[in-house]
Amino acid sequence: MALHIETPLLNSRALSLHSDRAIWLKLEALQPPGSFKIRGIGIACEEYARRGASRFISSSGGNAGIAVAYAGRQLGIPVIVVVPETTSARARALIAQEGAEVIVHGAAWQEANALAQAMLTPQDAFLHPFDDPLLWQGHAGMIDEVASAGLKPDAVVLSVGGGGLLAGVAEGLQRNGWDDVALVAVETEGAASLAAAVAARDRVALPAVSSIATSLAARQVCAQAYAISQTRLLHSVVVSDKAAVDACQRFIDDQRLVVEPACGAALAAVYGKVPQLAPYRNVLVIVCGGVTATTQQLDHWTATL
Repeated sequence: MALHIETPLLNSRALSLHSDRAIWLKLEALQPPGSFKIRGIGIACEEYARRGASRFISSSGGNAGIAVAYAGRQLGIPVIVVVPETTSARARALIAQEGAEVIVHGAAWQEANALAQAMLTPQDAFLHPFDDPLLWQGHAGMIDEVASAGLKPDAVVLSVGGGGLLAGVAEGLQRNGWDDVALVAVETEGAASLAAAVAARDRVALPAVSSIATSLAARQVCAQAYAISQTRLLHSVVVSDKAAVDACQRFIDDQRLVVEPACGAALAAVYGKVPQLAPYRNVLVIVCGGVTATTQQLDHWTATL
């Protein structure tokens, strides 16, 4: 039994009227753990369980860690999630709520990841937050569902952090024969590692990440995401933290759903009517979700940004 659900595909009247084009929403925010991550992580955990793994270890303090904890609980396999000190109390609580052990280590994800890797035994499976072909295979399923619904978009808008969602969506487009569908890859200022790579024509790493959209806080995109940027029709878009938070607030009013700024980045491209969308009349937006932000936190960011 799959650990993810088939999510609704809705035409947003509010966003369509605002942007003067048909805007379709793939509501991954409604996945049981709150984000698209469970698609790929669920498939990966099921596969590693079949291979005999007796424990899952992850190094994500965000949605991936929550998804691993959820998958482990569903499969009856213990989970350890190593998170950096910057991980919010809410994220730690959501991971622990699923029954996983939470270990706090290091000032940044790289240090937490190093400890997680050092803990691995032959009986363990490591769940990377974004760089694993099993994850991309799982994430691709959301495009299969769009195809089954009879919709072929002109472009897909999505947020990019480490590039796992981008790699999965691209795989889904390819396996449905939609190589002509454009990708609009959106990041926030201070976390725009894909935009930096596209500009440099090399998979460069950011010196640091400063965006509040911590779920996008990868200093370097995975090799697969960079390769996609060089081989597919892809528009790189960068928005401000304020635009991402404002989009989250407007989305609450328009669609009655709370998402975090990492998801708000993709929505901000639509609300902001970025010029990269101008050629496309039928647009699919991946509402990737995220549960580490609350309405109170969004209000705080709105007041301070």
